[in-house]
Amino acid sequence: MGDRLAARWPVFPYDATVRISLWLSVVVTAVLFGWGAWQRRWIADDGLIVLRTVRNLLAGNGPVFNAGERIEANTSTVWTYLVTLGAWLGGPVRMEYVALAFALTLSVLGVVLAMLGTGRLYAPSLQGRRALLLPAGALVYIAVPPARDFATSGLENGLVLAYLGLLWWMMVCWSQALRRPNPVSSKYFDATLAAVAGLSVLIRPELALIGGGALVMMLIAARGWRRRVLIVVAGGLLPVAYQIFRMGYYGLLVPGTAVAKDASGSKWAQGLTYLTNFNQPYLLWVPVMLLAALGVVLLTTRTRPWWVRHQVPRGYGWLARTVQSPAAVVLFMFVSGLLQAIYWVRQGGDFMHGRVLLTPLFCLLIPVAVIPVVLPDGTKFTRETGYLLAAATSVLWAAVVGWSIWAANSPGLGADATRVTYSGIVDERRFYSQATGHAHPLTAADYLDYPRMRAVLTAIDNTPDGALLLPSGNYDVWDVVPAFPPPPDLTPAERRALRTPHTVFFTNMGMLGMNVGLDVRVIDQIGLTNPLAMHTQRLTDGRIGHDKNLFPDWAVAEGPFLKTRPYIPAYLDEDWIAQAQAALACPATESMLTSVRGEMSPRRFLSNLAHAYDFTKYRIDRVPLYDLQRCGLPVPEPKKPPYTGMPATGP
Repeated sequence: MGDRLAARWPVFPYDATVRISLWLSVVVTAVLFGWGAWQRRWIADDGLIVLRTVRNLLAGNGPVFNAGERIEANTSTVWTYLVTLGAWLGGPVRMEYVALAFALTLSVLGVVLAMLGTGRLYAPSLQGRRALLLPAGALVYIAVPPARDFATSGLENGLVLAYLGLLWWMMVCWSQALRRPNPVSSKYFDATLAAVAGLSVLIRPELALIGGGALVMMLIAARGWRRRVLIVVAGGLLPVAYQIFRMGYYGLLVPGTAVAKDASGSKWAQGLTYLTNFNQPYLLWVPVMLLAALGVVLLTTRTRPWWVRHQVPRGYGWLARTVQSPAAVVLFMFVSGLLQAIYWVRQGGDFMHGRVLLTPLFCLLIPVAVIPVVLPDGTKFTRETGYLLAAATSVLWAAVVGWSIWAANSPGLGADATRVTYSGIVDERRFYSQATGHAHPLTAADYLDYPRMRAVLTAIDNTPDGALLLPSGNYDVWDVVPAFPPPPDLTPAERRALRTPHTVFFTNMGMLGMNVGLDVRVIDQIGLTNPLAMHTQRLTDGRIGHDKNLFPDWAVAEGPFLKTRPYIPAYLDEDWIAQAQAALACPATESMLTSVRGEMSPRRFLSNLAHAYDFTKYRIDRVPLYDLQRCGLPVPEPKKPPYTGMPATGP
């Protein structure tokens, strides 16, 4: 048994200094990261959106945000179901604490796996040599304040770190398999690695660039068609199965969030602003230069690994050996980080400071997560040269440590952290801490202290017959559009059994959705939970991440609410409501809405599957009159004379 394991897994006879220093580095970095993240613990409003979906899953309503409306409001499929599993197993434990525990644990695990993978990368060249493996790239990552912010945000950032750390460690193992005296490529390991790579698109859609690249490398290096079939099946089975489910159940090719934010669009100028916003507070170019210099020194001191074969194994050509090599894996991860960064800059970044650039940063830092400081032994260099190189490495590493200490205590965005300025970017954790009055807003109950939250519960209680609630300018009051009154001849028992329609139209649907019952429909104007808003066009100059804005007239038009004065607020227009109601009769719009609201059946599933592409591309105009013109429908007669300008004046 031991011989078989030794044949499959390279055994690197580390010097004690290497092994001890690596594990000390891992433990110290993990403790620092965990402690730093705990000091900044919180749950974001977007994290609460996930928990609303989890509530519906556990209640038997399916993976939806609002019961009876199949909207995939969460970007990370795996994160949603992982939290659901944890909440189910946790029983009475609050979902927020389940999400917090998962997020923090996975964040720390991701950094640990990254460091172990990089340690394994350097291990062969350190065989028989005394060296210290010290944290470098890992230290840079955990020093950046947003990295610690989003380690406990209730979002999937921790899952992404754990995934990338695991993929990196496995890719390093895979790259070293052919470079042993007795190369053995385990089909079980290849299948597992392929399955992990294929999972990327379910972690976050844009990670398909990384997972897909790993699968391509494996297919190029695979020997024989059977191994290639195994890789394709293992890597594609779960993603393809879920994609079929998504198309049939939600009627879309991508998560609803991708449609809401038009992930295929481009906002280069805003993306560069976002990149600058992330770089400037922490001077990220400093560690980049220091780590680049460290890379040059490491290449200078590198020795040829003792285990590299001089003969090509039978069945492996030059291309296969080149692709399945440590150098190729390092290049793959580095290029993946660059592609992720370019994607997000093109997309326009995000409204949360630093969040979406953390993944590219992590990918770029992984190859130098730890760095070796080789103690001079006089083998490759003279002792004097060896001491000089060790000193240079130590000085550069000390500079990285110094920058990390400074960055970890940086004020970040400073005075602009909680203000929505022209860039639209805020420090989300500080924003909600200030707005709720809680240093660590962790639960939905904490968010009741956010403006308007307690008032919405009062408004729902005060409208037993149902209503549409719209946010007013007064934080303690909601504007109410009453629902059509129930029949007056109901018996008391029938009235108690009557399900009254409540809909709340608000941007912060996470905190709202977690503080109201699942029988309350929560929709937004930016399209994360509202199918109509989701299918509007992206505003050119809108705030990034919020650059769709559906007028509330549509919410009145599509619901069972009174649509005329005096029952609607003064800022709503009766004609717009009538036009929106008419626009909802557009056949294409009706088909799109039926795909998410119609009763699910085998026929509905197959219909959605066939039309998912059309529904994904479908867009309406947020101005009802223009949407009527787009669809070729007649405009309803105006309820009031059209405005023709100021009356004529003069003699």
